[in-house]
Amino acid sequence: MEDIVQSNNSTSTNNRRSFLVKGGVIALAGLSGMAIPILTGCNNDNEDVTPPEDLMREHGVLNRVLLVYDHFLAMLSSNELLNPQLVADAANIIKTFIENYHEKQEEDFLFPRFEKANKLVDLVNTLRIQHKQGRIVTGEIISICSQPLINNDTDKEKLKTSLSSFVRMYRPHEAREDTVLFPAIREIVSKHEFDSLGEDFEKREHELFGKGGFEMFVDRVSEIEKKLGIYDLSQYTPFT
Repeated sequence: MEDIVQSNNSTSTNNRRSFLVKGGVIALAGLSGMAIPILTGCNNDNEDVTPPEDLMREHGVLNRVLLVYDHFLAMLSSNELLNPQLVADAANIIKTFIENYHEKQEEDFLFPRFEKANKLVDLVNTLRIQHKQGRIVTGEIISICSQPLINNDTDKEKLKTSLSSFVRMYRPHEAREDTVLFPAIREIVSKHEFDSLGEDFEKREHELFGKGGFEMFVDRVSEIEKKLGIYDLSQYTPFT
């Protein structure tokens, strides 16, 4: 994508138009005829976001939903009234952004490359299985929360089991990807292929969510946190 930035400074004797191109350098002919090299600007949403960084910040969204799930579990344990719609909203973020997008990125673009390179194959197999099981659990959470109230002990226990199973699996799941799988991406692809991965990720995100998909889901998690009273980060600071 090409960003066009026009600069018009009345105090300058040389007016110029700078064309800033993502990932590259272009030369402009000034009034004097001299070629002026201009570096890329920083206006693109995903400027300089590498594939591992892209995946890891998406894990940040996952982690925030896991914290929301922790809060729901605490509410269930203390027998507090739980709003099923909030639980369903959180689970649908997992379904839409994590399972149908983030995990599909891994399954379509990363896992086959590791398998072809015969690297971390056992880990990839486990991650695939956990993706499948996670989708089953998410479906269970959404199904339980389709009712206006969760007021019988059976449904409460089912929901508690599903939430705790999901949290228990995905904390080590995403930690292993962040510390083992993602750092190894550069070892199995060329620099050109590495750069192309970033473009593939960005293209699919725009196709599914439009521009600013990541920010949209961050906002959605934030709204749930605010409704639950757990948005303020300072409340997690220990004081002695």
